[in-house]
Amino acid sequence: MSRVPRIRFKGFEEDWEQRKLGELADIIGGGTPSTLNLEYWDGNIDWYSPAEIIDQIYVDRSQRKITELGFENSSAKMLPEGTVLFTSRAGIGKTAILAKKGCTNQGFQSIVPYSNKLDSYFIFSRTEELKKYGELVGAGSTFAEVSGRQMGNMQLMIPKTIGEQHIIGVLFSTFDRLITLHQRKLEKLKTIKKSMLENFFPQNGEKTPKIRFSGFIEDWEQRKLGEIVKEVNRVDENSNAPVMMITANDGFIEQSERYSTDNAGKSLKKYILLKRWELAYNHGASKIRPFGSCFALTRAANIRIPFVYHCFLALEDNPEFLEHTLNGKNVENQLRKIVSSGARMDGLLNISFQEYTSIFIRCPIRKEQDKIAILIKSLDHLITLHQSKLEKLQKIKKSMLESMFV
Repeated sequence: MSRVPRIRFKGFEEDWEQRKLGELADIIGGGTPSTLNLEYWDGNIDWYSPAEIIDQIYVDRSQRKITELGFENSSAKMLPEGTVLFTSRAGIGKTAILAKKGCTNQGFQSIVPYSNKLDSYFIFSRTEELKKYGELVGAGSTFAEVSGRQMGNMQLMIPKTIGEQHIIGVLFSTFDRLITLHQRKLEKLKTIKKSMLENFFPQNGEKTPKIRFSGFIEDWEQRKLGEIVKEVNRVDENSNAPVMMITANDGFIEQSERYSTDNAGKSLKKYILLKRWELAYNHGASKIRPFGSCFALTRAANIRIPFVYHCFLALEDNPEFLEHTLNGKNVENQLRKIVSSGARMDGLLNISFQEYTSIFIRCPIRKEQDKIAILIKSLDHLITLHQSKLEKLQKIKKSMLESMFV
């Protein structure tokens, strides 16, 4: 077994050593004051429960607080800043670092590093390792739980010097800050897009949206979908166009990303050949789109997609505008009334092309459609860009975690 990591900071050459976690830190549980005594609660001492530990790195304010009297009359222990909280019951292995002193209930076995032996962020960066160990040793009991003694017996390979631990911790702290920054930017962009979709399209029977581009004042016209689109069912057995499918989250994706292309078998010859700017409605239910999802093909000249999709082209309207309209709440409410009896055995909703195109939508003139589509497309581009940066950072961090620890 190698005693040095594959990647190392310059100046560190000694082998890492195997130590028990209990030799490097105190493992401390928690407790709960009596909930029947009101004098124990709503004080100024932070008191954490496992449900509060989600995906944050640092915590500095608990949802519930206890009083000095409550603290003194419970088995809760005061934990110093820098403690790594570790959930020890069902949901074993969630971690966070205390940004200021506080205490926990009995659902934790928290790690209080010895200042000259273990760096807080170094051990926090090994959360997955801690989690796997905790789940393994806690699995034998009727109620999954890992004890302080069990956590203290965990074997770890660590650098002999606290300096090397610290510099590794600083590196992963930097990664985590960058990842958090991009996650926040991504969520902000998604929130902006959600708000735009709500405000740039009429809601609840209104004839105009709340926000419009300058120069457009006419009411949006209500139209039956079947009157503004034409069904597409072309097939080309000799086509070499990529085989794709629709997911509610990502739109068109390569079918091979989810299944083997051979999964289609002989039915591949029946796949519909969809051309750029044409649309397809996948009437498969999903959590985020319980009544299916519709997407316009914009990134390829031709693709082949399952013949069970309802495919069509827009006669005069902007396909990207139609995509956003057809994925809106107004259409979802109409589909809820049309779908006859939930999903079939193949997971598809019971709705024919004729039924789907019997819905009504509101449309502005083509120029306004184009402006709305361009604006949303610009936002989608920014979202994709930040998503790509985020995924790249996460991959780099994962690679470094594999290379910088023994």
